[in-house]
Amino acid sequence: MWNLNRWACVAVLTLINGLAFAQGSTEYGSGLKIAFNKEETKYLRIVLWNQIWLRHMQLNPGSLINDEPRTNTWDIGARRIRLLAFAQLSPRYLIITHVGINNQTFATGGDPGSSGTGPLGAGKKPQVFFHDAWNEYAVIPEVDYATHEKNKFQLYVGGGLHYWWGISRMSSASTVNFLTIDAPIINWPLVEVSDQFVRQYGVYAKGRLGKISYSIALNKPFATNVAPTFDVVQNERVAVDNNDDPSPALTGYFDYQFFHQESNALPYRVGTYVGTQRVFNIGVGFYRHANGTKSIDGQGLIEQHNITLGGLDVFADLPVGNPEKNAAITAYAVLYHYDFGPNYWRALGVMNPSTAFDSSLPLDNRTLNGPGNGRVFVGTGNLFYTQAGYLIPKFKNERVRFQPFSAYTWKKLEYLDDDGHYFDFGFNVFFDGHHAKLTTQYSSRPLYYNQGGQRLQQNGRGEWLIQMQIFL
Repeated sequence: MWNLNRWACVAVLTLINGLAFAQGSTEYGSGLKIAFNKEETKYLRIVLWNQIWLRHMQLNPGSLINDEPRTNTWDIGARRIRLLAFAQLSPRYLIITHVGINNQTFATGGDPGSSGTGPLGAGKKPQVFFHDAWNEYAVIPEVDYATHEKNKFQLYVGGGLHYWWGISRMSSASTVNFLTIDAPIINWPLVEVSDQFVRQYGVYAKGRLGKISYSIALNKPFATNVAPTFDVVQNERVAVDNNDDPSPALTGYFDYQFFHQESNALPYRVGTYVGTQRVFNIGVGFYRHANGTKSIDGQGLIEQHNITLGGLDVFADLPVGNPEKNAAITAYAVLYHYDFGPNYWRALGVMNPSTAFDSSLPLDNRTLNGPGNGRVFVGTGNLFYTQAGYLIPKFKNERVRFQPFSAYTWKKLEYLDDDGHYFDFGFNVFFDGHHAKLTTQYSSRPLYYNQGGQRLQQNGRGEWLIQMQIFL
């Protein structure tokens, strides 16, 4: 019994310490953890994090904030306030529960009924909801319980409201250790449409085969019912989210890990290891949902379309130079091919403080981006994203670290007549790895308009962001 507990303990401590070590700090050890036996094979791990944003935004032309026209604004808001807990009272079983809120500003992001002035005024009392809730069983665990040897092939199965996604590495990104201030969001193309904040109910299998890490899931997407309309100007169909009684969706991601074998105990993939690991991975992923969208033609004939999404990516996090100086390069690139049906497109703005255009603004002068900080988000077409950062060598104060970074996004969507180019520049200040960090970033976005029957880019806008993060 002691040998079994000892090897189970090794697996558990590998999971816990991997989570802590990946953040670039050894200060926190196994974090907020409650052990129920001395071998620590029975435990409860609690994770807390707050991400508070301070922003100054150039708003899209004609934007209203609290019914007043504005060309720019600033705010302080909550990008994420989260609590995650997971536990194992047996080495075979794992339970995950994750709750929190997202995107609360001074004017938006509150309770669905919030508006006006008072206790339920605009932006107040957002609903805490479940992000993750799943159960997992170890079929072929990392360490064999009888021989105490590591299994080359590992298999875990589970089900619930889960985050085991395909498409790309960033589709299952951890939100606490991004390289940039946030994800580009194009890695979550279904967000808040047929998923619940990037989660769907389903069953999954995940594990390893040698240096290949894999996950595959069969989900029931959330129902959508947007009414399709025909584009009379362009005389063409435009697909929208409308899936009837949703058919099953199949998704998966596979990556070959050349150097460090990353933990896949949880789905949250690391954005930067802050010089603590040597990682080089190549991955491929997909998402397939039959009859996920609909369109209509000029005669009123409705047609259903499949959602087929694919991604190919590469991730590197490599120490460079004198090991004592602990410098490192982090780089990531992904190419997506998205097919939602003809001319499908969406626009959104992260923590958007504006919900409407000035009614006096002519329709031709309203950008397709929408009001506030909206941008053309995703659609049928090809998208490319890349980011890179450099962890500056240690100074005398070895705890505080600096990491400048940049990112670029290219979007070639069927609906648009001009390609989109998006740029991000910034740097991280790590006071204690990802556990305590400050990130500042400037982001630009192009504006699109209907001009002479074409959807063309004209000018752009930008925003400055500062994030204060504590992660325990």
